[in-house]
Amino acid sequence: MKPILATLLALAGAVHAAGAVNAATIVVPTAEQVRAAWRSSEAELLDRRGEPIQSLRIDMKVRRLPWVALADISPSLPAAVLQAEDQRFYQHDGVDWSAAGKAAWDNLFRSRPRGASTITMQLAAQLDPRLQPSAKGRSWGQKWDQIQAARQLDATWTKPQIMEAYLNLVSFRGELQGVGAAARGLFGKAPSGLNLSESMILASLLRGPGAAPKVVSQRACALARELRAPSTCSDIELRTIIAMGRPLLAAEAPPAPQVAQQLLTSAGKAVRSTLDGDLQRFTQTALRQQLMSLRARNVNDGAVVVLDNASGEILAYVGNAGGGEVDGVAALRQAGSTLKPFLYELALERKLITAASVMDDTAIDISTPSGLYIPQNYDKDFKGYVSVRTSLASSLNVPAVRTLVMTGMDRFYERLHDVGLSSLTESADYYGYSLALGSAEVSLLELSNAYRTLANGGMYGPLSLAPQAAVAPRRVLDARASFIVGDILSDRAARSLTFGLKNELATTFWSAVKTGTSKDMRDNWCLGYSERYTVGVWVGNFDGQSMWDVSGVSGAAPVWRDVMDYLHRQQPSRAPKAPAGVVRQQIVYQPMLEAARGEWFIAGTESPLIAVVQDTQRAPKILYPGDASIIAIDPDIPDAIQRVFFQAQAGRGLHWRLDGADLGQAGADYAWRPVAGQHQLALIDANAQVVATTRFHVR
Repeated sequence: MKPILATLLALAGAVHAAGAVNAATIVVPTAEQVRAAWRSSEAELLDRRGEPIQSLRIDMKVRRLPWVALADISPSLPAAVLQAEDQRFYQHDGVDWSAAGKAAWDNLFRSRPRGASTITMQLAAQLDPRLQPSAKGRSWGQKWDQIQAARQLDATWTKPQIMEAYLNLVSFRGELQGVGAAARGLFGKAPSGLNLSESMILASLLRGPGAAPKVVSQRACALARELRAPSTCSDIELRTIIAMGRPLLAAEAPPAPQVAQQLLTSAGKAVRSTLDGDLQRFTQTALRQQLMSLRARNVNDGAVVVLDNASGEILAYVGNAGGGEVDGVAALRQAGSTLKPFLYELALERKLITAASVMDDTAIDISTPSGLYIPQNYDKDFKGYVSVRTSLASSLNVPAVRTLVMTGMDRFYERLHDVGLSSLTESADYYGYSLALGSAEVSLLELSNAYRTLANGGMYGPLSLAPQAAVAPRRVLDARASFIVGDILSDRAARSLTFGLKNELATTFWSAVKTGTSKDMRDNWCLGYSERYTVGVWVGNFDGQSMWDVSGVSGAAPVWRDVMDYLHRQQPSRAPKAPAGVVRQQIVYQPMLEAARGEWFIAGTESPLIAVVQDTQRAPKILYPGDASIIAIDPDIPDAIQRVFFQAQAGRGLHWRLDGADLGQAGADYAWRPVAGQHQLALIDANAQVVATTRFHVR
């Protein structure tokens, strides 16, 4: 040993006696203990098979990824690190006495000190906080103890174990600790994929993790010459600038950020979810592609959820196609026509209607405390007399409102709570008759589970994102009515009146599906179920902007169809069996409003003949304007062309009389030019007798 080194070690021994760490207290852990104690700063989300889906950072102080075995690190990195940090690594016993002597000699005659810490000595300091230097550097006592710890490490660990631990524990730049975080953060790849140029850049960061890119590239260039690497200095400089200029750990949008936020709470933990990783990624891709195709129609956001009908496990949960913060699965949006199946189920259950019952799809106005409610169909057209089957499948609005009048708002409101729509926090009167058309706000998750309840024959059960014990479902809907509603929603012929026969709703296997579009085209829905799965899709804009000419079939339905086809790519879906208490009856309409067909009925409500009461057999009634109506003159329409249309039921042979003046025949609608003020309208028979009256106000 050189004299100068002997002198330094003697001095270190004296300082040791004055308060340094006692050699007897230096306890070197095993390599297995160090690896077991390692905690990633990320928590990892696993799918139902235990395969990783994505990670979420929990520890904000440092960025660490899972421990990387030496065999999974590119051989070029240890080679570059050895050349830069410890060329005699495989020859010394943890301390390079020759290098230490040279450093001590040089430090006596240089203004800038030179270190001689081996990789083993650096690892010892990483393992024991007491060996970490202060702002003024390490004391002589710390240096001595670091030497002792390094020698113990070398005596008890293998060289590969030392190298593996060092590469996992060392800080490369900023918050990036360990080769896993450094490779991913600076080069966007796994440690196994590092090439020689990238390895030399990482090795050059070890001496100064905060060094400027120019300094790092100069060190890497010098290292390349020492290793006789084929990389040129210009290539290394460019790679350094790119690596140190990119956002740390930049990556494409993660597949399940909203689920990760819900389930991941502890750093270094892996949490298994109910998600199917392949399905999750497919669903996210399908939604992104559809949103790209709808971008020109001002559609920017969307969400999808896939449920297992039997277990209630959530198989896919795409809360935001772009990976942003807003969770579209949990957000409240206006339901549109998606609530109609539960309204018709209630009416069928209470035997107020059958699937064959005839509904009147003509203009209707209902007086409410807040004014006159006049529903319109999506296409602004009325279909006349149609069956309940056609009304629901083709999503006609007026028949739905007439059905709500039959069931009562309070009963329907309670039914929506029964199927889990907890977001309806206002009273039934607050929503009014527009509740039939989906004026309430609901979440995609709860609405999808409500459809799952229909799929399960009226049995409601909770959903889960994490594996858990099964919870017994409870009955909230009538099994017979639920079956009939599902059969209607699967009937492509019945929905053809509005949607046609060829559309995204017509799967090649059995499925029941309903679309919905909210007021002002702010929300677009498609929800449906097969034998095994329920899929819910919403598209729109999180900021509330209206879409441009987007319907349920053109907006959300293509995603629903893609996901359903993926789910049943190997096994088709079969139609459910009719439950007890449901019978099938051949029916005929008189007159022939719809073709003769087989129809499902709740036992006791079936009838082979569905006859429509003729207009002459109905009681005369003024349909519009309703009593106590308030009609506003539109200031944007010239007075000369403004008209109010008086409409009557069973008006043939009757006359209109307004404020005592005869207007003409009531067999057809009468176009009246409105005049401000109070008015009384009457239907008069041939004997000048009043058979119906209404009062209204024009302002």
